[in-house]
Amino acid sequence: MLNRRHLLAACAVVGLAVAGAAQAADTPFTQGAFDQSRAAGKPILVEVTAPWCPTCKAQRPILSELKAEPRFKSLTVYEVDFDTQKDALRLLGVQQQSTLIVYKDGREVGRSTGVTDKPGIESLLAKAI
Repeated sequence: MLNRRHLLAACAVVGLAVAGAAQAADTPFTQGAFDQSRAAGKPILVEVTAPWCPTCKAQRPILSELKAEPRFKSLTVYEVDFDTQKDALRLLGVQQQSTLIVYKDGREVGRSTGVTDKPGIESLLAKAI
């Protein structure tokens, strides 16, 4: 039988899960935030996506799973919308959606476009940490 203690414990667990999910959320790309992260030498992943892109949809669950792993928790993740953020695309030298770019110590260390296999994406992300 549930009592108040069980209910409070369950609420605490749900609250922690929601807080963890909020922290792991991707940040919309802005040049200022991106430049600040690079200057600080943070490991960065830039995801260029489009809502209509089937390759992006295939990448999404793989990226979510990998970003939840402890070794990738330090990644700062920026999402660039392929359809609306043309300035960011020019800045990053991106010509296609489903492009993933990783940075380490302020410089680009890897890039892929259209990769949808977990080992390939995992290998790319590992270059940033």
